[in-house]
Amino acid sequence: MSEDHLDQLERSWVDNADAWTAAVREQRIESRRVATDQAVLRAVLERSPTRVLDVGCGEGWLCRALADAGIDALGIDASAPLIEAARRAGGGRFEAVSYRDLIAAPGALGSFDAVVCNFALLEEDVAPLLSALRQTLRPEGALLIQTVHPWTACGEAEYSDGWRMESFSAFGGEFPRPMPWYFRTLQSWFASLQRTGFCVEEMREPVHPATARPLSLLLLAGPLRERGRFISAARATE
Repeated sequence: MSEDHLDQLERSWVDNADAWTAAVREQRIESRRVATDQAVLRAVLERSPTRVLDVGCGEGWLCRALADAGIDALGIDASAPLIEAARRAGGGRFEAVSYRDLIAAPGALGSFDAVVCNFALLEEDVAPLLSALRQTLRPEGALLIQTVHPWTACGEAEYSDGWRMESFSAFGGEFPRPMPWYFRTLQSWFASLQRTGFCVEEMREPVHPATARPLSLLLLAGPLRERGRFISAARATE
């Protein structure tokens, strides 16, 4: 990922924090309202976790929902304004932690039964973060990734990995800064997970209830195993 893209991406979540919080809490984002929020929440609850890490938690809606279900949920985000909004709403626990912080010290937050990245993997090089998340998981833990569905999010552009720009124009309200994000093909998602010590155990495609078109891609992954043993994230990238 270029430093320019990284800087733009990080600044967008600071500058857009208020607009994003309002869009989520006022349910302005149709895909989330009709399918994707419930899809990721249901996938987490099905695993009956005791402790969950929500990576890139934003304004904290998922942690609040998990806390309501009696689950110890910790949300982290690099955007201090979003963490402040999450704390003000209550429910769950929230800490301002950047992806760089997590990569540098993956054990600092403890271990988890489930780690969730809900529309939160937007960088070009996700391998360092995925490797770090692998180390935060308990032996039978699961990584849940929800992202845009590559086949619909591709639009009229070429179906290949590459940078795109989100203007947030469809979400209502005033978003002062556009956000760069990295588009990944289905093959690229699977390859990134395998290289960092994960095996995709299930793939779900939440659809729009009226059109039946896929609204997101939900990947449920567990640690790769070899002859009954776990493969470390470091070895998986060799």
